[in-house]
Amino acid sequence: MRLTKFTDLALRAMMRLAASGQSGSLTTREVAEAVDVPYAHMAKAITRLQHLGMVEARRGRGGGLGLTGLGRQASVGRLARELEGGSEVVACEGDQPCPLRAACRLRRALRDAQEAFYAALDPLTVADLVASPTGPVLVGLADRRPG
Repeated sequence: MRLTKFTDLALRAMMRLAASGQSGSLTTREVAEAVDVPYAHMAKAITRLQHLGMVEARRGRGGGLGLTGLGRQASVGRLARELEGGSEVVACEGDQPCPLRAACRLRRALRDAQEAFYAALDPLTVADLVASPTGPVLVGLADRRPG
């Protein structure tokens, strides 16, 4: 099973925000720089996370990004399902549909394996992902970036 780059980016954003804790807000640019991704890509991921109710953005002085209560306790499996959008592991339809699609057992087996992948992530929360030693490393990433 492989997650899309978008899901990976969104999960890294959630982890970086969780690692910053209540102590201060970060901007989208700071999160992008900390995890070494282009700002535009991170901005799209942050927007999606806002729509899911995981991240809140405050404008103006003292503003920035922060995790919502839901975001702090979010299941990684649930997040991955939401961010992946229910995509199939294999594409059996389309311009050239698979000739086996009416009687294929592989598609169901792959769907079950995909769900098992997400189910393995269900017990983990974003908070679990940033427990030591990961959280301190995430916080220190911005300090090590060349200026």
